[in-house]
Amino acid sequence: MKFFSALFILMLGAPAAFAQTGASDGSRFGHGQDSLRCLQNISIYSEYVKTGNFADAYSPWKAVFTEAPLSQVATYTNGARILRWFIANEKDAAKQKGYFDELMGIYDQRIKYLDGLNRLVKTPTTKGSIIGLKAHDYYTMGCPDLKTAYNMFKESIEAEKAESDYYVIQEFMDASSKLIKADEGHKEQFIQDYLMASSIADEAHKAAKNEKIKEQLKTTKDNVDAFFINSGVATCENLQQIYAPKVEANKNNLDYLKQVISVMGMLGCTEEEAYFAASEFAHAIEPTAETAIGCGYMYYKKGDMDKCMEYFDQALSLESDTEKKAETAYKTAVILMAKNQLSRAKKYAQQSISLNSNYGKPYLLIAQMYASSPRWSDENALNMCTYFACIDKCQRAKSVDPSVTEEANKLIGTYSRYTPKDEDLFFLGLKKGDSVTIGGWIGETTTIR
Repeated sequence: MKFFSALFILMLGAPAAFAQTGASDGSRFGHGQDSLRCLQNISIYSEYVKTGNFADAYSPWKAVFTEAPLSQVATYTNGARILRWFIANEKDAAKQKGYFDELMGIYDQRIKYLDGLNRLVKTPTTKGSIIGLKAHDYYTMGCPDLKTAYNMFKESIEAEKAESDYYVIQEFMDASSKLIKADEGHKEQFIQDYLMASSIADEAHKAAKNEKIKEQLKTTKDNVDAFFINSGVATCENLQQIYAPKVEANKNNLDYLKQVISVMGMLGCTEEEAYFAASEFAHAIEPTAETAIGCGYMYYKKGDMDKCMEYFDQALSLESDTEKKAETAYKTAVILMAKNQLSRAKKYAQQSISLNSNYGKPYLLIAQMYASSPRWSDENALNMCTYFACIDKCQRAKSVDPSVTEEANKLIGTYSRYTPKDEDLFFLGLKKGDSVTIGGWIGETTTIR
């Protein structure tokens, strides 16, 4: 009888003796007394977090984090909040480092148990996004090693692409720009980082539906551009130094040549030898509008306008994107104007307008052409009427393209000073409101103001 009584007592104690934590048996909360303690700790630390009492939240949270890694996603999001508070408020450097290491451990453990944690929520989290969060905290809560932060940001962005959080894109470029100061050899990689970050920010901005997120991404793109511009790398001289030694070695590497052409073209470095060489090598492999433009600029610099125009006309025929085609026609007009081939330049400017009616620059260019050659009559007052036609083009430019308003207004202010006086027109039988046809190559009808 005593034996059975002892056995019964032992059986009653079995649940406690064989209780297991979630960490040991892979369950969500553990079993027996361990599961009850886990749920109790979740309740306690959650209330402390709600009231901002992170100091008292730490111990019960830590127990849940250690014993039940699969209990809930909030273990990791709340844990990051708790540890950020400790890092920010701890004065002792050694203890602060300890909390920092714990914070990094939160992200490592979350990745380890990611599949199981994702089964608990409607919207799964990706490994790349967690790495982005880890990189953000690493970078902003101490950053022991800049290259480590940079590599985490890069890994996250390459995984998430346009799904990357705006702050990850921005901090990635910040870290990359700082690496240049520590390593001169990082300059070319920095350019590649910029192209990737800028493209991703653009894509994400276009895809964003939420207005707040859209605005954040617009600011991010502006900041990414600012990091690039302020880096000191974004000069034609620097790009020439970076790319010149490598273009010849990569003359059969079309992807590399395209990158050189794209970067140098974007920054207006179209008179550098590296740009010319990359364009020529790339054009030989795969003729495109962009490579044709590069070759065109090369021959322009050499003074061979026939070859220059041949390549620019090729660029126009090769380009399929209407807006880019309009930009190419405009560039062609600019080159011809520089050589004082005004009538021919005007035709390309008009072609640019016909391709993109909302493009203001070609209108301004035509205005500048007219202003550079106002003499078409023996009557000086009629010649001065040319400036009315210039003003017409400027007003048209800003009406279709608000981005050129400031430049258009400056030109209008300048041209207005050269229009004829009423008394000069009076002797020609003309007055305000009358129409005048500007002769010569201009062939434009305008109205006297």
